[in-house]
Amino acid sequence: MADAQDPQIGGRIRRLRRDRRLTQAELAQALGISASYLNLIEHNRRKITVPLLFKIAGQFGIEPGDLAETDDGRLAGDLMEMFGDDLFLDSDLTNQEIRDFAYQNPVVARAVMRLFDKYQDLVKNRASGAPSADAGDAAFHPATDEVSDFVQENANHFPALEAAAGRVRADVDRASDSLEQGLRTYLMNVFGVDCRQASLPRGIARRLSGDGRTLEISDILPPETANFAVAHHLGLMAAQGEIEAIIAGSTLPEADAPPLARNVLASYFAAAVIMPYEPFFKACQAHRYDIDRLMRRFQASFEQVCHRMTTLQRPGSQGIPLHLVRTDIAGNIQKRFSLSGIHIPRHSGACPRWNVYSAFLHPGHINVQLSQMPDGEVYFCIARSFARGDYSYTAPRRHLSIGLGCSISHARKMIYSDGVDLTKSSHVVPVGPSCRICPRLECGQRAHPPADHRFRLSDEMRAESLYGRIG
Repeated sequence: MADAQDPQIGGRIRRLRRDRRLTQAELAQALGISASYLNLIEHNRRKITVPLLFKIAGQFGIEPGDLAETDDGRLAGDLMEMFGDDLFLDSDLTNQEIRDFAYQNPVVARAVMRLFDKYQDLVKNRASGAPSADAGDAAFHPATDEVSDFVQENANHFPALEAAAGRVRADVDRASDSLEQGLRTYLMNVFGVDCRQASLPRGIARRLSGDGRTLEISDILPPETANFAVAHHLGLMAAQGEIEAIIAGSTLPEADAPPLARNVLASYFAAAVIMPYEPFFKACQAHRYDIDRLMRRFQASFEQVCHRMTTLQRPGSQGIPLHLVRTDIAGNIQKRFSLSGIHIPRHSGACPRWNVYSAFLHPGHINVQLSQMPDGEVYFCIARSFARGDYSYTAPRRHLSIGLGCSISHARKMIYSDGVDLTKSSHVVPVGPSCRICPRLECGQRAHPPADHRFRLSDEMRAESLYGRIG
């Protein structure tokens, strides 16, 4: 029996009902129960029987287990990070109070997060000397965070784009035995766009002619990057209707967010064309998420394969719930997504103990880590660093690291767990979301004290970290 006292279930049902614009009376009638009973379920005052759980899941077209899976845990983590800011030093809030807020009032909690994000943006603008927006300008949440939230809310899975990509890939395969040639032939036959290699200025991956009839792809790009560039442009044309419908149905604000979302969704389409869902899902299962094997099988890059793995959320054909983070060598988190449950910081750098950073010390190699968060949950994490940039001799490089992982309960499904004793506590590395909200005072790598910590300095004995404690 599912326990409706767990706020993740009642709140999830309420949000699903509201998303579909159903009244309690309408949903109750469809389920064959009274509206008053449904009201009690949504407010976590009644338990849900297994048959009713399956009936509710069927009504919404989801798996029964999905009713207990929400992003409220991630929201709680984001709120803890937010309330760890110096702005709230005197608030004296406990972590439990913050969790209660996230679970019981998620809509209000997200509104508070958006307000704080705007505050952070204003602070950064002042610090950099950038002019503030005029009173008449539409204020908006920084687009990257908005789009990141948008992807997270959709579990990084867009069925309409999967369907569109499937139709296009079938035509591409009929056009040629080669993926590269098939993509170019499709562009020409369907849209009249001539795709060709060209020597482009440094830093330019592709260029479309003014009349839209010629697409030039830089001749120094690796084959997998060139194919992705073509497929991305194809997505903007072949899946334009699906992309615009998804954006129109979202809560993204105007200004910079929709164009960025359009680019992200075109990338999703490109990955779905290059790595079709069913073949890719089956290959992940057969080869236990062996990234190098999948790279060769689908002619894709390391980052493309890792991203595609996180999108395997089709009901009945679901992959491992994964998290993904991309960071540069300075520690700036550029991409973050989590289905595993691990909290990835929203505004600050992550823990230096996390292998997504130590991977820079061993470029090109898969680094494995059992990462334990302060709440005791252990995650199986892999990371690899790589360089990106213009491929000419004198061109500067960007050094990036991709981290991918899952709950330790799924670790054996990944080939990288072979030879790793998942039960040995000495193999576990204590990590935290960020110093501001990590309670581990014994850590010698702290960059900041916890937001609620008051420390005293002793001249007689001092910990390795100024913000740590002795003993």
